[in-house]
Amino acid sequence: MTIRTMLFAATYDLQTKRAEQAGLTALRQGLLAQASGRVLEVGGGTGANLAHYGPTVTRLTVTEPDIHMLKRLTRRAQAHAPDTTVLRAPAEDLPFEDSSFDAVVSTLVLCGVDDQPRALREICRVLRPAGRLLFLEHVRSADPELAKKQDRMNWINRLVVGCDCNRPTLNTIEAAGFSVTALENTTLPKAPSFVRPTIVGSAMAPLDTGLRTVARGSDEPSATGH
Repeated sequence: MTIRTMLFAATYDLQTKRAEQAGLTALRQGLLAQASGRVLEVGGGTGANLAHYGPTVTRLTVTEPDIHMLKRLTRRAQAHAPDTTVLRAPAEDLPFEDSSFDAVVSTLVLCGVDDQPRALREICRVLRPAGRLLFLEHVRSADPELAKKQDRMNWINRLVVGCDCNRPTLNTIEAAGFSVTALENTTLPKAPSFVRPTIVGSAMAPLDTGLRTVARGSDEPSATGH
């Protein structure tokens, strides 16, 4: 916990207000309208998605690793979605049994996790066979020139907002065993040019649970880990 993370959590809603008004909220609404059944949202932040889950969601669980964000998330959940379960946990180490959820939601999260491949394998593990990952993520551009700019500017992005602007997130989703079933390439509203490339879509977890067990096993800490 640092002063930087405290300030970031305290000002996050204000920082994203213009983007939300310019179209980010609409992107959230369109994505979350697809959520149903037992739903897990990873990296819930301050709870920007809570108002957009519909009646087809029978159980909502939201995780958030940062304690300062978690406080705001908990307050918002208590006020607007009191049946929501809120837990502190990183996406790389989800405290749930295999096949616990019908859908997992990730919005502007996979850019900032410490270990993106591991986070996606954990998401795959807790999804039921053929469960759905619903994602909204800013990503590395397919335009080589813009991708080079993202590489140059990434240190600033990480310093200011604590995430990477140049991650090949779609490739990592597929490498974790997901089959992408819907994909829209769009832009993040009111963002610098090197942060704008964004994907919105859904992906299906594999039917073969054995594949997910193998993927999880490859992530176990080595004997030299801390």
